[in-house]
Amino acid sequence: MKNNKNSFIYQLDGKPPLNTAILLGLQHVLAMFVGNVTPIIIISGMLKLPIDQKAFLIQSAMLVSGVVSLIQCYPIGPVGARLPIIMGTSFGFLPVCLAIASKYGLAGVLGATMIGGIFQVILGFFLKHLRKYFPPLITGIVLVSIGLSLVATGMKYFAGGVGAPDFGSSANLLLGTTVLLIILILKHFTKGITSMSSVLIALIVGYLIAIPMGKINFTSVANASWFAFPIPLKYGIEFHFDAILSILIMFVISTVETVGNTCGIVSGGLGREATDREVSGAVIADGLGSSFAALFNVLPNTSYGQNVGLITMTKIINRFSIATGAVFLLITGLFPKVGAIIAVMPASVLGGAAVLMFSMMVVSGINQITEEPLAGRNTTIFAVSIGLGVGFSLVPGASQNFPHLFKMLFEGSGVAVATLVAILLNIVLPKDEVEETVSSEINEESAL
Repeated sequence: MKNNKNSFIYQLDGKPPLNTAILLGLQHVLAMFVGNVTPIIIISGMLKLPIDQKAFLIQSAMLVSGVVSLIQCYPIGPVGARLPIIMGTSFGFLPVCLAIASKYGLAGVLGATMIGGIFQVILGFFLKHLRKYFPPLITGIVLVSIGLSLVATGMKYFAGGVGAPDFGSSANLLLGTTVLLIILILKHFTKGITSMSSVLIALIVGYLIAIPMGKINFTSVANASWFAFPIPLKYGIEFHFDAILSILIMFVISTVETVGNTCGIVSGGLGREATDREVSGAVIADGLGSSFAALFNVLPNTSYGQNVGLITMTKIINRFSIATGAVFLLITGLFPKVGAIIAVMPASVLGGAAVLMFSMMVVSGINQITEEPLAGRNTTIFAVSIGLGVGFSLVPGASQNFPHLFKMLFEGSGVAVATLVAILLNIVLPKDEVEETVSSEINEESAL
């Protein structure tokens, strides 16, 4: 490779010019920005938190994302992968966190997250023995159940947000539809940065359109301070066994997701397999990052798949460049006005993007499930797990006579139920003859 300033961006430890690194880092921030703040906005809305507190949580989420991403790039001991992994607030935990918050408030969510993060750190040291239990079929079912559980939430935002006096009005539906159409146009009729940042651009346009419609009040933005450090444990912390049990399942899934993203970055950017040290470090940082997130009042963190896709597409693996984006996230987490500007975004504007993002999770899950033939045993596992998971979430009264300990698992999103059933059936049900033949052939090829 030629030794010029552009070649450094394709090297893991290269040092490209700062202006080049900043542009590449901001590109990664644009790819994950919306996903990082959306779960915070949604759970704040469900808890009916005032604008200033919503802005505070957004500020905290940005700070946490920046800090943990930097640790992934530049590890501290065993914590971190030494890879350009961007971390952010996880969508996957949102259904379970909403269920916990409805029962115990944000303090209950933070307590469960704190313990769950520690649990994930432990998992980081035993990955070799756990990965075989999470083939694409299982991770795909989890994604499908998460997406299905969130679609209704996205649609409520699309219509203006639950409790809004103009819920379902033509103005709200028009705003949501406009955002959705802009995303589709930019995503499929443009290339480069506009295509990759289609969601962010659409939200900005929808935001600007909402101003003359009188849907945004900037009073809270004017009152927000310019600089402030987020206050740890502002909402307190509570530990409830049923809440912890339900979220631990999602931390297992988050571990699998982080393993997949780490392997994807190494394979797509460096053309080799990820080492045990890289995978373990990534998962440990994921767990400690989530506990750190709980300390600063926000939901669990995880590695972001869209950034993995960006690295795979561009082959820009340089961690110094991606770290500049992490620094930008960290800096924005120190300026409350940034959070306040995001917090006043109309629900229908966010809903236009949320409906698509949540539905895409379902599609992504289906793609994983169909990596193997969806027939016989796989069909049974898919049908039973989704049927019970979605069924219990749609009819929460069905679990009213369950012991208190298990109610949290069956009520709410249904994600935990679908996950547990899928894992259990995958272990118990015998493989079809075709699957056994394929497995035998793979083993023979490996031996050769």
